[in-house]
Amino acid sequence: VQLQASGGGLVQPGGSLRLSCAASGFSLDYYGIGWLRQAPGKEREGVSCISGGADITNYADSVKGRFTISRDNAKNTVYLQMNSLKPEDTAVYYCATALYSCSSQKYELWGQGTLVTVSS
Repeated sequence: VQLQASGGGLVQPGGSLRLSCAASGFSLDYYGIGWLRQAPGKEREGVSCISGGADITNYADSVKGRFTISRDNAKNTVYLQMNSLKPEDTAVYYCATALYSCSSQKYELWGQGTLVTVSS
């Protein structure tokens, strides 16, 4: 039972990346899934979360209008499309299963993280 985050890399400011969070050993269908990030020297912060039914999504103010969270339950995967990336988006990005729902802002099972570096 695990989550695998992938898709990070080095991108120039203004560029795009799509992160994936794939589950193995269990179904993501009924879980809210969150993306969180931790930049060097900073506390971890929530970026976005999507409900199990994909009918509810939320975003941190810092990424609204630039990032889009989605899910494909058939592929047991949640995505984070990141556009118009800024240097301040540089961080290790984690996906995690929400405890009860996205509104709890608490997470249980964590993926290993994928590094996103935005730099020219």
